[in-house]
Amino acid sequence: MIEVKFMNDVSLERVGIFKDHFLRCGVNNEDRVMVLAETQSRRELVKTVEQAIEKIGSKLSTTTVSTPLNYGPVPIRSTGASLAIDGNEALIADLASTTFVVDCTVEGLLHAPERDRILKDGTRILMISNEHPEVFDRIGHDPTLTKRVKDGVERLSSASKMRVFSEAGTDLTVDLKGAQVAGSDGIAGEPGGISHWPGGLVLCFPDSGSVNGTVVMKPGDVNLTFKEYLRSTISIKIESDYITEIDGDGLDAELFSSYLEAWNEEDAYAISHLGWGMNHLCRWDSLPMYDKSDFNGTELRAFAGNFLWSTGANEVAGRFCRGHFDLPMRSCSVFLDDNPVVESGKLIKELT
Repeated sequence: MIEVKFMNDVSLERVGIFKDHFLRCGVNNEDRVMVLAETQSRRELVKTVEQAIEKIGSKLSTTTVSTPLNYGPVPIRSTGASLAIDGNEALIADLASTTFVVDCTVEGLLHAPERDRILKDGTRILMISNEHPEVFDRIGHDPTLTKRVKDGVERLSSASKMRVFSEAGTDLTVDLKGAQVAGSDGIAGEPGGISHWPGGLVLCFPDSGSVNGTVVMKPGDVNLTFKEYLRSTISIKIESDYITEIDGDGLDAELFSSYLEAWNEEDAYAISHLGWGMNHLCRWDSLPMYDKSDFNGTELRAFAGNFLWSTGANEVAGRFCRGHFDLPMRSCSVFLDDNPVVESGKLIKELT
């Protein structure tokens, strides 16, 4: 029998898992580390992070800000764009003066408007996704992921066009000229870099007017804002980045349309980012095992072979919007120019 030890309601074994991951990010006892949390952050994650950093011996501080009220028009979930900093200049300066920020905010700083100002002088950010702590134990670290994500980023960076197809009817074209290409392997090791853990994504933020075609989502594809699998088909037409038509006979299409319409904002209909998942340790079928409050969905963004597309904020195209859909799809084929990287929901051999 394995004995699991706890200290202050935190698993010491989990502290070790987090410590090992921070060491992979290059954190050492010379670093100035700030943990950024909110009043509604998951306390067990914050405590685990703090104890792991203390074991490394870094200079540690924790700042907890009030989780902002949501004045609507709809509930906001899983955006990657925390509003908790709220333009606080003193806090931005404090974060930018550190060498490493552990982001434990509820929504995360990935698309937050203050992100680039924090990173500009070399601070790096690791976003600890607001998941049930068990997710980090189970997914852990894939030692092949960094190399494979780098390979995917290089392929995407050198391509001029992305094409996405599916038997369900998806036929989407993305002009990659001017796109910002990124990859997340879950490790924030480079100065000025940001990553999220769990990791395993290759994606791009296209320039304005670059995305055209049709996306057909079918049952089993995922709406991560709603934290639900689709039960019915949705057909979505996209012209010059913007959703122009939403068709479908089921409730899923109605909910999708209603949520976008509620923002009363054109950019809610715009494309944010597109890419594919690389992490073999992440599972498509994990969602039913968690209550919605225990699940942020990073695992479903990263599972190997999914095509992920999103609506809302896109800094490259000059758009910032609180509304955000992350929509992982199975069984798609993704081509870069004429070369596949995903075939019918499976990574090509060279990326596995």
